[in-house]
Amino acid sequence: MTGLAMLFAAAFGAATLLPLQSEIVFAALQLQGETPVGWLIVVASLGNTLGALVNYALGRQVDRFSSRRWFPVKPQQMARAQAWFARWGVWTLLLSWAPLGDAVTLVAGAMRTPVWLFLLLVAIAKTLRYIALAALTAGLLA
Repeated sequence: MTGLAMLFAAAFGAATLLPLQSEIVFAALQLQGETPVGWLIVVASLGNTLGALVNYALGRQVDRFSSRRWFPVKPQQMARAQAWFARWGVWTLLLSWAPLGDAVTLVAGAMRTPVWLFLLLVAIAKTLRYIALAALTAGLLA
């Protein structure tokens, strides 16, 4: 698997509910210097945004499964999350890069956020995150 394919897979998986991280792959590839940093940012941002879209799709289906006994989120927890999202709005998707960002993207799906708006805000957040990571790796923000 090429470096960019590994980065895409790591970034995609990291944006889902899976416990993966893409920062190490990104930084390692950047430090190798074989791939232009712009391509690293594009590939990581695209993978991470598409991974968040998986959470969004799961959120769109949450009503189908929320009453099942095996479902990991209790109805009260989901109601709290939906109230929080309703209060703070779609702008919380700009925090989708943060540790609890996966939950925000799932709730956005459950709240039926328009997919174009979801993709726009998440792509901005994810891209800015990888730009900052590239700057940190290069020692520009030390």
